[in-house]
Amino acid sequence: MSSELDDFVESLQEKIIEETRRSYGEKVIERWMNPRFMERIAGADGYSMIRGVCGDSMEFFLVFESERVSKAAFMTDGCGSTTACGSVAAEMAFGKGPEELLDITADAIESCLDGLPEAEKHCALLAATSLQEALHDYMLRQRKEAEA
Repeated sequence: MSSELDDFVESLQEKIIEETRRSYGEKVIERWMNPRFMERIAGADGYSMIRGVCGDSMEFFLVFESERVSKAAFMTDGCGSTTACGSVAAEMAFGKGPEELLDITADAIESCLDGLPEAEKHCALLAATSLQEALHDYMLRQRKEAEA
């Protein structure tokens, strides 16, 4: 009996993943199943924590060296789409200066993932907003240091 149940569960999981692949695309599935840059960075130069319209939250961490992002990471309690968007946003930030980070928008993130279903577009906005707020935090810290 256990073998029949295991076979049923495995078959069901495969169907769910295939349906999700059709709805979301391969890039979203890959980043959801194997997110990159999902970690907390202690002592980051820029940090934010944003809660999205759906209730998901995202933290974003930026580390700068010579005015360029040397490390970027995110954490989320959100769904697969939110995880995929955070992963792409962090990857897009590497090597960029503050001005270039402004180009990382929800549309740019969504484009890197080959699109999102309409109901999931807010996930890209959450990732972009979290990154931009971490940049804002970094800029405020830089200003305070310059004034000190």
